Amino acid sequence: MAKFIEKIDGLKLSRRSFIKASTAAAASLSLAGCGNTLTTASAEKAVSEGQWVTAACWHNCGSRCLNKALVVDGVVVRQKTDDTHQDSPDYPQARGCLRGRSQSEQVFGADRLKYPMRRKNWAPGGGQKELRGKDEWVKISWEEAFELIATEMKRIKDQYGNKAFFADGGQVSKILSLYGGYVGNWGTTSRGTWHGTNGPIGFTPSAVEGINDRLDMRNCDTVIMFSMNPAWSSAGNPAYNFLQVKKAGAQFIAVDPYYNDSYSLLEADWIPTRPSCDTALLLGVAHTLIVEDNPMTNPLIDWEFLKNNTIGFDADSMPEGADPKGNFKDYVLGTYDGIPKSAEWASEISGVEPNRIRYLARAMNKNKKVAIIIGWASARTQNADSLPHMIMTIGAMTGHIGKPGHMTGVSCHTGSSNGGPALVSAGKDGLPSVSNPVDDSMNHTEMWRGILEGKYNFTGDMKWQKGQMRDIDIHMIYHDTSARLQTADGMTKGIEAHRKVDLVVSHAQFLTTNAKYSDFVLPLTTEWENVGGLLTGNREILIMYSQITEPMYECHDDQWIAMELGKRLGVDVAKAFPLDAKQQFFNKIAGSTLVAEDGIKKGPLVTITEADIAEWKVKGKPQQGKITLKEFQEKGIYQVARKPGDNYGFIALKEFRDDPAANPRATKSGKMEIYSEALAKRINEMGYSMIKPIPTHIPPVEGYEATFKDWAGKVKGDYPYQVINPHYLRRSHSVFDNVQWLRETWPNPVFISAKDAQEKGIMDGDTVLLTSQHGKTLRKALVTERFMPGVIGLPHGSWVDMDEKTGIDTGGADNILCGQVSTGQGASGWNSCVVSLEKYSGTPLIPDVQKPQRIIF
Repeated sequence: MAKFIEKIDGLKLSRRSFIKASTAAAASLSLAGCGNTLTTASAEKAVSEGQWVTAACWHNCGSRCLNKALVVDGVVVRQKTDDTHQDSPDYPQARGCLRGRSQSEQVFGADRLKYPMRRKNWAPGGGQKELRGKDEWVKISWEEAFELIATEMKRIKDQYGNKAFFADGGQVSKILSLYGGYVGNWGTTSRGTWHGTNGPIGFTPSAVEGINDRLDMRNCDTVIMFSMNPAWSSAGNPAYNFLQVKKAGAQFIAVDPYYNDSYSLLEADWIPTRPSCDTALLLGVAHTLIVEDNPMTNPLIDWEFLKNNTIGFDADSMPEGADPKGNFKDYVLGTYDGIPKSAEWASEISGVEPNRIRYLARAMNKNKKVAIIIGWASARTQNADSLPHMIMTIGAMTGHIGKPGHMTGVSCHTGSSNGGPALVSAGKDGLPSVSNPVDDSMNHTEMWRGILEGKYNFTGDMKWQKGQMRDIDIHMIYHDTSARLQTADGMTKGIEAHRKVDLVVSHAQFLTTNAKYSDFVLPLTTEWENVGGLLTGNREILIMYSQITEPMYECHDDQWIAMELGKRLGVDVAKAFPLDAKQQFFNKIAGSTLVAEDGIKKGPLVTITEADIAEWKVKGKPQQGKITLKEFQEKGIYQVARKPGDNYGFIALKEFRDDPAANPRATKSGKMEIYSEALAKRINEMGYSMIKPIPTHIPPVEGYEATFKDWAGKVKGDYPYQVINPHYLRRSHSVFDNVQWLRETWPNPVFISAKDAQEKGIMDGDTVLLTSQHGKTLRKALVTERFMPGVIGLPHGSWVDMDEKTGIDTGGADNILCGQVSTGQGASGWNSCVVSLEKYSGTPLIPDVQKPQRIIF
């Protein structure tokens, strides 16, 4: 780091000129305490002599774009984004967002962790465990850190066995596996019930598939969006792609508790609906379709698709051996339970006016070209296991599956606005897999509870096995690459769990939530300091990034830390890491593939020569590709040029629609199963909660029905408001939350409807207290008409900042309010959370940007 600061000093730029010429390294200047004499001329000279290098924008934002850094004598003085070709709607540049443009403020931030640290009052066995999260830190050497951690791990293993180790995965998990194994964890995370529902019913094979490509979407008459905000959650080209669909003439309808920026951009017709009520709402849609359909005068339902491609819609299409009365149509009509799932019935649950439900159903009619697309958020709720099933059923009823201009499915993350398999893909690193000898693995919705209570429901870590209660005795928590404590359900219980065990270790770049509640923190390099890698943000691009700067302070990467720890534990680290980082990087490049212009064949992407192999000092073979290694590294991106009518288009499920017998789904019937015994068996045997083989409405444990006594709206209990957690432009999940530029731009309020604010006497900027049965948090209010009454928006990912005296989080952490509640397939139920709301009578919050940064040493 000293050499880095010397380089900055050597540039002799004034602070004003430096800031004018740059978007980077300002924090490093402040670290150095530079008093510089600056000239604009010297700044311009530095820029002209610098080199543009592709920098990683590596965070899981759902997009990932081209990020270029201007490096002058090892110092980053400016950033830019994609200018590798002329921009157009068909062939758009991969332009970065404000998060990527602030990346340098993260890499060179004053709050980077610099040295290995130990909690002051830790001792073998844990020491004063209750001080985790509030203790002082002691700077230690890497050697001391490894010896203390390894010695304590050996003690734990000798005394309790390998099932006393709990880890997130990542590079250290390979070492733990070689050391005898560890207890893992699993969850549906971002995808909610799209993770375990769509496979058994014969819908899309992946939670990011199901829609046509972006050029075909321009053929749509209507695009109906559920729980989506690509302008924030998939920043980059998705919102721009949707804008082209609008310009082509499509009408947009938005079904969501929140009229967000994406809907505003597209001038969408907003249908406000309560969180976690989408299945009930769509049952009302299905009822309208059934009772209003008339093949001669008002054809709404695609009976041909239902007959040829599905089972279980009505009594005549039920699978052999099933009770005919259990069909979907009779459930919707209330034939046997006496409860028609009418628009009026759905309105009482969802909050959508009956006529708006009927309007939504009519907008889906089979003779229009309609896209029914949905984000993951509505499936991140308790008891939402039938929601993807319901989406598929509506798509099948209306026939918006498998045709140009017709689609039904997920539009989210890297698949947002642009469905289809990748046209360009990275190769593998060449490292061997290392299996974990321990089969215990706890679901995210019960892992903290399991650590505290000593028992959990084993369901096989995504193998969807029959549940069985097991005893567990965890004494070490090891955090490698994840932000598990911050982002998993039930943070309050998570903090308790971290204060129970004997040893907590974290790898971290900053004092994140994981690190804050640890005993040992090992400082990590960022991707700007590592050798390089490959990233993708949509099916048409592959980004190659390179090292930007030398590793700072005493930071190292995850693999180095894993190997050094493994040596102290006495394992053969070569079994996990036989190749160095550069060889791994080269293997990914050499193994990258590109779909040919015929849209079918695949071949190598990169041309590699003997000279390239010699220059890189790696092992490999020459090959002929589409782009040279040097050009790929200099440009930093390969993007497939698209145009209407090319061979890269994608129509989801077209082959299945056209010939279901020749292209069966992976179900017992080979069809889409509206009645799915396989799904019911999967969910019910897990042991968390029960569903039926057809999609039905099941109230969440902490949903709308939990806030009210009856359909007349009489308030029940202490928690009358529902909370949702929108993705927020300040962060990518929890990453970037500490960047001062973004804190200043995006203050992280809590969104409150104008009606609710008036009733509670809350004004814009007031500090408000949100209380659930699991925790409390403070935020400043932003009063808006864009949230429906009864629903509060608390942005996802803000770092917890617990006031230990009051037990109130002052950081606005969403998972403080969520609990360890297990239902269905173990889906994390963040968007099913109920709270009370009040104007806070204590000291008002200061803006986040004014909070002291977490600078250690």
